[in-house]
Amino acid sequence: MSPGLQLQDALLSAVSGAVRRASEALLSRQLPEGYWRAELTADTTLESDCILLELWLHPPQGGEWNPPTRERVGSAARSILARQLPDGGFNIYPRGPAEISASVKAYFALKVAGVAADDARMTRLRERILSLGGIQAANSYTKINLSLFNLFPREHVPSVPPEMMLAGNFIYEMSSWTRAIVIPLAIVQALNPGRPVPDGFTLQEIFLPGQSLAFARDAGMFTWRNAFVAADRFLKSWERRGWKGLRRKAIRAAEAWMLERFRQSDGLGAIYPPMMYAIMALDLLGYAPDHPVRVEAERQFAGLIAGQGDDFHFQPCFSPVWDTGIAMHALGEAGAAPREALRRAGDWLLAKEVRHRGDWSVKRPRLAPSGWYFEFANEFYPDIDDTAQVLLGLRHGQASDSARQQACQQRAVEWLLNMQSRDGGWAAFDADNNCEPLSCVPFADHNAMLDPTCPDITGRVMEALCTLGVPAGHAAIRRGAAYLVRTQEQDGSWYGRWGVNYIYGTFLALRGLRAAGHDDREAHILRAGEWLRSIQNADGGWGESCAGYESGTFVAAESTASQTAWAILGLLASGDVSSSSVVQGVEYLVGTQRAGGTWREELATGTGFPGVFYLTYHSYRNSFPLLALANFQKTRSGGERG
Repeated sequence: MSPGLQLQDALLSAVSGAVRRASEALLSRQLPEGYWRAELTADTTLESDCILLELWLHPPQGGEWNPPTRERVGSAARSILARQLPDGGFNIYPRGPAEISASVKAYFALKVAGVAADDARMTRLRERILSLGGIQAANSYTKINLSLFNLFPREHVPSVPPEMMLAGNFIYEMSSWTRAIVIPLAIVQALNPGRPVPDGFTLQEIFLPGQSLAFARDAGMFTWRNAFVAADRFLKSWERRGWKGLRRKAIRAAEAWMLERFRQSDGLGAIYPPMMYAIMALDLLGYAPDHPVRVEAERQFAGLIAGQGDDFHFQPCFSPVWDTGIAMHALGEAGAAPREALRRAGDWLLAKEVRHRGDWSVKRPRLAPSGWYFEFANEFYPDIDDTAQVLLGLRHGQASDSARQQACQQRAVEWLLNMQSRDGGWAAFDADNNCEPLSCVPFADHNAMLDPTCPDITGRVMEALCTLGVPAGHAAIRRGAAYLVRTQEQDGSWYGRWGVNYIYGTFLALRGLRAAGHDDREAHILRAGEWLRSIQNADGGWGESCAGYESGTFVAAESTASQTAWAILGLLASGDVSSSSVVQGVEYLVGTQRAGGTWREELATGTGFPGVFYLTYHSYRNSFPLLALANFQKTRSGGERG
């Protein structure tokens, strides 16, 4: 046998062992009900907001918290301090620099928790905040939160008017998550006269002297931002002098909208910020602490707590449907999962199919409901990406009722096809949610006011549709492929909206194009493969920093298991099955696998709001390497790339 064949056999043998160990590790984490759920974590802003909510609901009396609140506030404060950077600030992704909004929120929360202003940690934090521009440089939501306690001037924070509820379908031009945030927040702003803070409590020490508090304006006669800043001045005048009857009607409409979306959901939107603002809104609307609606809202919010004591932290939401779809896909490709395990997963997913018309139906009123959400229950908000991933997982698992599964998959395919936007791409929750002027409103600096189409979701949807039998010649697939070719970056990569970043977008775009029948000798495919090879790290892996969202370009980082897996999957989809880059990437994954079949990963590779909020999916580091190694194994063994 030649040395080359011996090397190939040795690599395939190593891959086979790694696939087996990874499959066993993943199967061991399946819960009895059939699903997978790993932790989903973020930055200290969640714990900071937890302390803010405790101050809202249970302010200290005579300088003393009640015992349960004292314990929770203390745990949250310790969790925050454990992640303080050497320069005193707080970041929004691991290994990232200090960020002003996270640092301001932490300062407020720690001071509320009783950390002394002359504590060395607070001194360093205060100095870092001032070096970053002071509280004036924080984002609008940070300022709004502080204004609720009269700690930032109300006249210098954006108005969120409940009257928007009376403006037809205006609220549905915002992204679903923005909608879920600002509607309860509008109630809070309208009804809150200013919550009390401990006597003498102030944040004046982190205001940068000489720095204006006013909204920044663009140069020039007319811009959308300047128009919205002017509109904000009108809204503030309206709040003082406007028709009170109209405001009461708007608040009632906002309340009704919010209450309706509590049904069949684990909290409003089943995500952290709306759930927090919803509790505040219920409080101001007069729902007593023992009212069933408020009790349930607070219970769902408290359920996001993971760990206690020194390990206390909040999750932004739960991710069981997403984790299960990816796990089923990876295990199915590996061919190592018992049929019974995949059957239980399939049964669980079928029970989670959406059969209710949600917010998406405003733009698609005649479309029959289907699809899947991200969390345990979020019936109003199925998302397109989850639906595609679940379909990719279900094709590997035969549920107990095959006829039901077939009907469910057909409904989901039809739903996906009809959720395509006019530009040919797919977004996360809505179709044609791209009214660009709204990105200029004063409270749009969370960088996610809209839900436009993106290459990563488009690629995954195309792969799912083609896998489920939609022909490559179908008009939706042709339009999706044209969208991907049109949105390719000059360097050959694709932007990744929901994963970090260009590696994620590129791997999914390539898989979508391969499923659509694009030849691996076409220029856009060749350019993408060359780009992936060009950014490989010296250790054979791939890594990318969240900083790329700020610079608009790829920013290299240390190799991670998930991003290495994405790059390998992208290269395989591009037709590269044997280059040294692919081999070295596979060797990196095999070599970094731990004895128990898992991988270590410390960087955030998930994206919430680009430049503002990032996510660490603790499932990614194990599911995606398994998928990549299984695909490599099948390809080198002469099987079809899956």
